[in-house]
Amino acid sequence: MQTQLHIGMEELLTALEPLIRRVVQDELENVVRREPRIFYVESDMPIYEDMKDIGKRKKQGKIKLYSHKEVWGE
Repeated sequence: MQTQLHIGMEELLTALEPLIRRVVQDELENVVRREPRIFYVESDMPIYEDMKDIGKRKKQGKIKLYSHKEVWGE
């Protein structure tokens, strides 16, 4: 027997956001540990276009970015 679940886009985003934040936070921590004095994004890196898109959406008021204290609890 196969079970199917139907979920709306808003519900999906609400469910995924905490998970995505945690994964990104963990990955950034790993990068900073490997290269503690240097952290930059070059145009040929996969995250480059994502970061440009995030900046664009912030300027348009489509997303809210959290402060360092909100993210890291420091």
